[in-house]
Amino acid sequence: MNIQRWIARRQAQWQELDILLQRSEQKGIKALTAKEIGTLASLYRSVAADLARANTNQIGQTIVQELQALTTRAYSQVYRGSRRQELREVLDFYRWKLPQVLRETWAYTTIAFALFMVGALIAWWFAWQDASFMSLVVPQSMIEKVRDRNQLWMGSIIGTEPFAASSIAINNLSVAFRMVGGGILAGLWTIYALFYNGILIGAVATLVGQNGLAYPFWAFVFPHGSLELPAIFIAGGAGLLIARGLLFPGRYRRRDALRIYGVQAAQLVMGIVPMLLIAGAIEGFFSPQEVIPSPIKYLAGTGLFILLILYILRRDRARGELQTSTGNL
Repeated sequence: MNIQRWIARRQAQWQELDILLQRSEQKGIKALTAKEIGTLASLYRSVAADLARANTNQIGQTIVQELQALTTRAYSQVYRGSRRQELREVLDFYRWKLPQVLRETWAYTTIAFALFMVGALIAWWFAWQDASFMSLVVPQSMIEKVRDRNQLWMGSIIGTEPFAASSIAINNLSVAFRMVGGGILAGLWTIYALFYNGILIGAVATLVGQNGLAYPFWAFVFPHGSLELPAIFIAGGAGLLIARGLLFPGRYRRRDALRIYGVQAAQLVMGIVPMLLIAGAIEGFFSPQEVIPSPIKYLAGTGLFILLILYILRRDRARGELQTSTGNL
């Protein structure tokens, strides 16, 4: 390879990249047009190849160092812009797209909630009709603590808040992911999980109600349950979406239906993860604290639930105005 001829042929592109980088470094990547950003990325790949060739052919150290500096600067600009764009897309998803998906799939979330409530009501009915039913669902140690000592079990969290919060969040995420994944089994596991969890909550609620502990029990549940339970219903709805694509593809081919409904289910999963992490932190650090009055806990839970509803109803005004103006044309 004729080194001097190769340098002369490639130097114009190196200089062009340097000029673009200077503008980007001084004024930010937004100072470049879309075409210039594309050119910068293309030149970065080209110069990176030149650096590899220079190293392979043992071209002078000065040239190698200049190319290294150039590629390092280009890498920083190209991928910093990419990371910013990715961050912007994530923020836009949680600000606008997720509420839209939650509204679009509300029917599936409602069905999940109904399955849970059917289980809870059945447990409530049988627990009042047959005292032996309780022992089939609720651990005996919990029954004895509530019935015989008239105590709740949440005090065990005190003193282990960080560990408890992380354990609770991991457990809730595991339950939610199993509900979503259960959709691939024609939704049978999702339906079972929702129904069983409803039975469990219904039995526990009946147990504390029968022993005069309903008020402090729900004071404990309200703060984190205002996010945790809706997240579980949303996860159940996501599993039912997958089952819908598998069993009832409608006008789509089954493969296309699974892809369409699977994307929505994945978006719902992205939504419930932060909800369950926040709920876990609240259940570990806030809900069990006896120094916090019960009315404050009820108020906190109600406030969080109202904020969740307002978030789901949140709409992108700019897009809404664009759709309205388009519809009026």
